Amino acid sequence: MARKILYFILLTIGINSNAQIPSGYYNSATGSEYVLKTQLKSIISSGHVDQGYGDLYNAYVSSDSDFFYENDNTILDMYSENPTGTDTYNYEHDGDRRCGNYNSENDCYNREHIFPQGFFNQQLPMRSDIHHVVPTDGYVNGRRSNNPFGEVSNATWTSNNGSKVGINTYGSYSGVVFEPIDEFKGDIARMLLYFAVRYEDDVTSNTWDSHTTTNNPLNGSNNQVYETWYIQLLNNWHINDPVSDREILRNNEAYAFQGNRNPFIDHPEYVNTIWGNVLSNTDYSFNKNIKIYPNPSSLEYVYIKSVEDIQIKVFSILGKKLTKTSIKKSNHTLDISNFAKGVYLLKISNNQNSTIRKFIKK
Repeated sequence: MARKILYFILLTIGINSNAQIPSGYYNSATGSEYVLKTQLKSIISSGHVDQGYGDLYNAYVSSDSDFFYENDNTILDMYSENPTGTDTYNYEHDGDRRCGNYNSENDCYNREHIFPQGFFNQQLPMRSDIHHVVPTDGYVNGRRSNNPFGEVSNATWTSNNGSKVGINTYGSYSGVVFEPIDEFKGDIARMLLYFAVRYEDDVTSNTWDSHTTTNNPLNGSNNQVYETWYIQLLNNWHINDPVSDREILRNNEAYAFQGNRNPFIDHPEYVNTIWGNVLSNTDYSFNKNIKIYPNPSSLEYVYIKSVEDIQIKVFSILGKKLTKTSIKKSNHTLDISNFAKGVYLLKISNNQNSTIRKFIKK
């Protein structure tokens, strides 16, 4: 969480010092909202060379090896990786276990299109674009099918690493979704947002499936691209699972492979700059109904007022979690008697939105 709180601070100033961004790469990204989006589309389209669908497997040796968890150079599969323990199975890059047929997990691996290729009828270059095509277990990939990503309370199926299939409980969509584990939600969000920029001129093509298909998250426009609930979901994942070293490496390797970059890894702040108006529709309503007082407080408590049920986590300014609680709507007293004088951060969330507020104990 310390990394995420730091990210929240850096997000406002656009710093990602570890990314090896070529000098001048984003010089023409000077606009805001959808003007910026189109500028980025021009930047990341220029230099993009389609290396072919088959060559992705060769690229994965550099872009998708596990240098971060077991550090064993096996394929880093977001659908099977256990970030806190030993993986139940692994795949090597030697190609011996590429799909093929599969009946269960650990049968074989293939190439997963984070934005389903069926929606664009397997056209190039999007079919072979490494920025959204990743190696995953074939069976889990099949269970995800063409369903959008979302959040699931009651899973109808769960993978070995905890990825879930079930009815969506986030936002306005009530169909079947696939929920990855928290460790990779931001990765997936930034892949999908990249797709919205890189292919903004293509998403309304009559050669693509209609956006009115039930499980298609496109909204029929070249600007917003995705339905509002999906943009809000992706933004939440983007914020709560910030850019990792793994993504930075993958972005650099993708650039070496096909000549373009994911701008939301290099500049996480671009998400809000582009889609801020969409996000503010619900974020503003959520935020304006949260009241914290007195602030600063010299008492042993602060009041937190909300018009809905919320969850609260309290962190030190360095990101150490101190306490958490769930509260019903109305005034709630948060005990801060054991807190030393200083600045603290509250992460306040409901089922759809979250916000970080600062309070001071005097």
